Amino acid sequence: MTERFDQDAAAIDWILANVGRDLRVALPLGLGKPVTLINELVRRACDDHSIRLDIFTALTLERPSPSSDMERRFLEPALDRLFGAYPQVEYARLLREGKLPDNIQVTEFFLQAANWLKVAPMQQNYVSANYTHALDVLLSQRPNLVLQLLAGEGDRLSLSCNTDITGDLLALRRKGDADFAFVGQVHPDLPFMPGPAEMDATECAALVRTKEKPHDLFSLVKRPVGLRDHAIGLHASRLIPDGGTLQIGIGEVGDAVAHALILRQRRQVTPIWEDCPFPQGESFTETGPFETGLYGVTEMLVDGMLALFEEGVIRREVDGAAIHAGFFLDSRDFYERLRALPEERRARIAMMPVSFTNALYGDEDAKRTARVDARFVNAAMMVTLLGAAVSDGTEDGQVVSGVGGQFNFVDQAFALQGARAVLTLPATRQGKGGLSSNIRWNYGHITIPRHLRDIVVTEYGIADLRGKSDADTIAALIRIADSRFQEELAETAKSAGKLPESWRLPKAARNNTPETLRAWLAPHEGDALPRFPFGTDFSGIEQVLLPALADLRTASNRLPALMSLAIDGLRGPPAPQEAEAMARMDLSGPAGWKTRLAASALRGALRRNA
Repeated sequence: MTERFDQDAAAIDWILANVGRDLRVALPLGLGKPVTLINELVRRACDDHSIRLDIFTALTLERPSPSSDMERRFLEPALDRLFGAYPQVEYARLLREGKLPDNIQVTEFFLQAANWLKVAPMQQNYVSANYTHALDVLLSQRPNLVLQLLAGEGDRLSLSCNTDITGDLLALRRKGDADFAFVGQVHPDLPFMPGPAEMDATECAALVRTKEKPHDLFSLVKRPVGLRDHAIGLHASRLIPDGGTLQIGIGEVGDAVAHALILRQRRQVTPIWEDCPFPQGESFTETGPFETGLYGVTEMLVDGMLALFEEGVIRREVDGAAIHAGFFLDSRDFYERLRALPEERRARIAMMPVSFTNALYGDEDAKRTARVDARFVNAAMMVTLLGAAVSDGTEDGQVVSGVGGQFNFVDQAFALQGARAVLTLPATRQGKGGLSSNIRWNYGHITIPRHLRDIVVTEYGIADLRGKSDADTIAALIRIADSRFQEELAETAKSAGKLPESWRLPKAARNNTPETLRAWLAPHEGDALPRFPFGTDFSGIEQVLLPALADLRTASNRLPALMSLAIDGLRGPPAPQEAEAMARMDLSGPAGWKTRLAASALRGALRRNA
């Protein structure tokens, strides 16, 4: 019998009475956490230290906390609209404040990007694991309770956004290889995913349906896709053959890749390529529309994948599905579009465990047959000149996010005939120390080792590294590096004896500059290359503010740059919509010299971006 409750407190009473007070809790990654349930359980354990609570999870979602007055002015009026009225996860708050009691322990294998840097308890309890190995780590802790948010349609239930590990957990319990109580909380806004994601209510020891919806679903904010993101997307789109298999990740570059593929399908990409000033590579010529269509197999179902499915680019079916995915987390518009699909069409997006999407073992022959000409496209933070990639952490050991499934997909690319792993990254980054190259000689931490180097894409082109010598690898990566760093990189490699003294950078690769990039793509900006290819929750005036705030954030690291913006804000004509933008930031009449300086610098940034 499934116990049924309409209040969180009653469900927690039942758990403590029937599962016990020594609780080893598995919580799904990301969206599938029943936040109000786990918060009630954490509060009980805080008040009663006879309750032992060990939580194993990943990607605990938190709305951003402004780190400056300018961020506060921009974010606070829009938090609910941008991120949803999503409650603070109590154990995360306690961890951040250093107040988590000794009877509660939290272990994660993937972190919300950059959210836990320098937070010692989380950094110390982080477990580094490939996504496909996280299940083994969890099983070693002998979980006795699984809590998960579910979708419901009448009496039907679906794991919805999180089949990733839960699907395998339930299968192991059916075979008698795991023993735990499953407690689900039904959320009315979760898209009901049919097929493999469906579960029988009898698998739930308890089921919670509150009279009001528990909370808004967490909504990811679409970041603007800049010209260099679009350039990366355009280059990467040349690698993807019709009839093949596709995996892409989340973020601006993932959106850019998906948008470039849609341009291919609409036959709108050729005029852009005609003016490309960067070497395009004779081996990568895929620019035509998709006659057969792609098959999608991905750990994360992102908005770009859904858009490709809606556009008909992804339509090649395997076992009745055009997409197999392990979990999803995106914007409210994404959830609404997914819910609005007719069920027979939604069924062509089959939610599966990551043991299926991220690995070949288990029905390997069928997977090899299905995953023809696979392209696994993922983002990296940095790449070394010898081809190693840095994607999840820093050289002092701080975890930025986690390995996740990136290594899994790179490994698949080498195991599948005709498959390629594509790592994307912008050529440079702006930090507190100024501008630096993301293509480096070396780095003290790596995620993907050099012996698995394959394809690297920056805004300046494609480096094909598979099977290349160290010298040829170095040369290929310097060709797609920013020209402000190319000479230094070459000299370092030559000093190390890894690049011949006679090597010279080809003339065609000496113009890798933002100015050259802008001359190529600016004529297409806003039309073929929109800033938000798949929509946004930012208002019109917030979209005006975004590039100015980005420039202001960069300038804030250096006083001369900040003063230069402030001076620009005191002279010349105002930018279009400047008064509205300043009013949105509550800076129409700033008081105090610091606020007046910040207001003037923001005006300057708005005028430079006009």
